[in-house]
Amino acid sequence: MTTRIDGRRPDALRPVHLATNVLDFAEGSCLVEFGRTRVLCAASVEDRQPPFLRNTQSGWVTGEYSMLPRATHTRSQREVERGRPGGRTQEIQRLIGRALRGVVDLEMLGPRTITLDCDVLQADGGTRTASITGAYVALQLAVRKLAAAGVPEAAIQSPVAAVSVGVIKGVPMLDLCYEEDSTAEVDFNVVMTGGDDFVEVQGTAEGKPFSRSAMDALLDLARDGILDLFEKQRVAIASAG
Repeated sequence: MTTRIDGRRPDALRPVHLATNVLDFAEGSCLVEFGRTRVLCAASVEDRQPPFLRNTQSGWVTGEYSMLPRATHTRSQREVERGRPGGRTQEIQRLIGRALRGVVDLEMLGPRTITLDCDVLQADGGTRTASITGAYVALQLAVRKLAAAGVPEAAIQSPVAAVSVGVIKGVPMLDLCYEEDSTAEVDFNVVMTGGDDFVEVQGTAEGKPFSRSAMDALLDLARDGILDLFEKQRVAIASAG
């Protein structure tokens, strides 16, 4: 069997850790680690709605994403210094928001907004997938605290998690680190719910186009990894009390 640069099997996740309640003031928080990738996820609840939802009883869930200057090998400029978030940041923020809204009954949430801030402390590939996986845990903890305001935990209808998959030297591999991702022939990010449904599939061939059968094999590999992530999320939420 092919051995990867970090010694994993092709179908193995990196070591995944989900630490809860790591922030004192956020309604929900989670420090998620996929190998050397670390993302701090915080859920903030505010009694306000975006303008397009005013005069309704619907809530909203949105995501924010940023990367610390030394999250990578060399320092990157803070986006606030450039005056606006870059295109990659905006894309990932929208993805996080879509992923979380895909499993929330916004009417049950009521006229409030939950913002999931995902700050990358260290990046070694898969920051967007780690952000979604950790943000779900932070969201679940925040909704739990809204019980006193009449919001049932059933407002979150399903878990949601994400993972990357790719083809490297002809071999399908799960949960790519940066070195693997940068040389992958095919690269996918897959977001799924506990109902076995897809929220999003982002897939690209970097060289030779891929076949339908190759895509199906990658989606099956991603699904197996996400099922494992669901269990890790469940254990983390249960242990948060």
